[in-house]
Amino acid sequence: MPTYVYGITGADHPLHLEEVFGVGETPAPLRTVRTGDLTAVVSDAPEGLRAKRRDVQAHQRVLEVLMGDGATLPMRFGLLAPDDEQVASALDAEGDRYRARLEELDGHVEYHLKVSRDEDDLLREIVAESGQVRELRERTRDQSGAHDERVALGELISHEVSARSSAEAEDLAQRLSPAATRLSAGEPSSTHFLNVSFLVPEDGVESFVQAVSRESDQRGDAYTFTLTGPLPPYSFV
Repeated sequence: MPTYVYGITGADHPLHLEEVFGVGETPAPLRTVRTGDLTAVVSDAPEGLRAKRRDVQAHQRVLEVLMGDGATLPMRFGLLAPDDEQVASALDAEGDRYRARLEELDGHVEYHLKVSRDEDDLLREIVAESGQVRELRERTRDQSGAHDERVALGELISHEVSARSSAEAEDLAQRLSPAATRLSAGEPSSTHFLNVSFLVPEDGVESFVQAVSRESDQRGDAYTFTLTGPLPPYSFV
């Protein structure tokens, strides 16, 4: 039966797992695979595992208990190995890297921030600040046959939206980065111009959250800040 892997800790990490169970319709008992100074917390993997709410929550709960007692490398939901022996081999082969990452993550949590901006607010800014956009708007306002100008206007606005969103995302990430140890930028989407994870010291969480709140207040109602955390530091494993 395949082995389901929840996370990796140091061999001296407390393991208060008596009242915690793993994934599966019948919750799987947890066990450990130890090698040298590393430990992997694992269980048997149920057949047909899917990302059901029950199993995702079980995975998360195991990591929460582990992280409550010290640095843990969290594995993403659904990570399987052929058997315990293969898990031990991976711990041996990647031991130096795992130990370095555990040291880096010790005493840290992850916060994930997404920021969006009201589209009309951004367009008003572009029109107000771009003479070229205003000129093209006037030329196409009442000229039904001005096809080339309309295409040019659309391309110009699209370029301005992209450039301004990228610049603002970079500026905002840089303004928040002093309150974090590291950041990991994700791809923006059609709804969020900023999508970034921050590795935050546990003793600096309050300062980080306050910094995010200040940035949100300064930008006003046209912006929506969505901050999620604290989380296991998935983005930094």
